[in-house]
Amino acid sequence: MLEVSGLTVDYLTANGPVRSCNGVDLTVHEREIVGIAGESGSGKSTLITALTRLQRPPAVTTAGSILYHSPGHEPVELTTMTDGELRRLRWNEIAIVMQSAMDCMNPVMRLGDQFADTLRAHRPGIRRQAVKERTAELLQLVGVPADRARSYPHQLSGGMRQRSLIALALACDPRVVVMDEPTTAVDVVMQRQILTQLLSLQDRLGFAVVFVTHDLSLLVQLADRIAIMYAGRIVEEAVSDQIYRNPFHPYTRGLRDAFPSLHAPMGELSGISGNPPDLRNPPSGCPFHPRCPQRLEQCDSVLPELLPIDGRRVACHLHTTPQEEISR
Repeated sequence: MLEVSGLTVDYLTANGPVRSCNGVDLTVHEREIVGIAGESGSGKSTLITALTRLQRPPAVTTAGSILYHSPGHEPVELTTMTDGELRRLRWNEIAIVMQSAMDCMNPVMRLGDQFADTLRAHRPGIRRQAVKERTAELLQLVGVPADRARSYPHQLSGGMRQRSLIALALACDPRVVVMDEPTTAVDVVMQRQILTQLLSLQDRLGFAVVFVTHDLSLLVQLADRIAIMYAGRIVEEAVSDQIYRNPFHPYTRGLRDAFPSLHAPMGELSGISGNPPDLRNPPSGCPFHPRCPQRLEQCDSVLPELLPIDGRRVACHLHTTPQEEISR
């Protein structure tokens, strides 16, 4: 459904461009949940705002392609679409859920009026009664009582607001829903309820999901496939079970090991030492090498390519260097 090739996004500053996404390749298939994980500053949000063409200056897509495949039509290139073309695509084909519903909703409009605005904008000619019925249907779909359509956002709990935002994204039956840390602002109990609801909706309605979060433990339970980002690049991509049981990249392993297991024996957690690189002046070679416990000599100077290895993709010299050289 989405085919991203070589996507590069720069932030233009007075001191030169800062590369926040660097040659990203990613695919999203029908009815699939693709997770994107990484620390703050790894380029996750920049990637999805580029995917949905929502980035604002000084962010600029400087290279790459984003193809959207629609049934019965030729693929369309999102990076060159006009505002009018994007308007027809958004909500009908691709929708987005941001991490804070309170920041996304208009605080002085009732919930039902915000649904009505969306439906009238993307389904011209829709009747008032149909708008009312569709709003009630969407709210009930995510477990929010239909009479809450008359409430203002501040009158809803955090969980209700976030579920309402998901319902709003589904208003026009999109085929792809992009979610930027949609459960960050709610507690863990409500997070579980929202994610359970999301899986149920995705199974019922058949949309694909791109789910962005810093919480790898959450993605392991939710996603079919996970892409790990570091310093603007995807450093590993694999199915969830592979990421959980046998991560190849040392950074992926560090993310996984930072979360305690509910079932394993008690032990000491080991975090990732150091800090993410300054993208204004990234290190040479592998961007993770200053923090890597398994650093090789070539890591200092040679940037590893993202290559297919044993049913996954990984950008790490540990898996492309002959074993005898590693031993030396």
